[in-house]
Amino acid sequence: MAIVRTYELAPFDGNDPDDFRPNSRWAVLVDDDSDNRVDNVTLIVEEIAPGDRIPLHTHPINEVIVIAEGTPTVTVGDERQEVGPGAVVFIPAGMAHGTRNASATPVRIHAMFPGERIGIEYIERNPAPGTEGGKPQPPSTMDARLVARG
Repeated sequence: MAIVRTYELAPFDGNDPDDFRPNSRWAVLVDDDSDNRVDNVTLIVEEIAPGDRIPLHTHPINEVIVIAEGTPTVTVGDERQEVGPGAVVFIPAGMAHGTRNASATPVRIHAMFPGERIGIEYIERNPAPGTEGGKPQPPSTMDARLVARG
């Protein structure tokens, strides 16, 4: 049995030219119990800084987002709604979605994926400095186990 009792939020990876959010933080959590490991489940805990946003993007797998703190504006497909703590957002595979924190306080979300390899394709960008005129990068895949190990 694996229980993650504590985790530390780290600065969001500033190496992504399409999703530059230097004031946001995150933790990628997977089961690391070697004997009875639960595979194919990833939890991302993210603190979205005031004024930051997760740009519109898609994943080839489903995602569920739970709003833990704050009141972000969530876009899924053509729908855009402000939601509060306790809201649960179900996002089908391939559906464009994004989250914006227009408030003065951080927003904390928990994003759950039925897999450890999470593909992403950006539709919009939060361009990193010096890349403002660029187009979104080709789709990529994150291996949650590698990211969780740091």
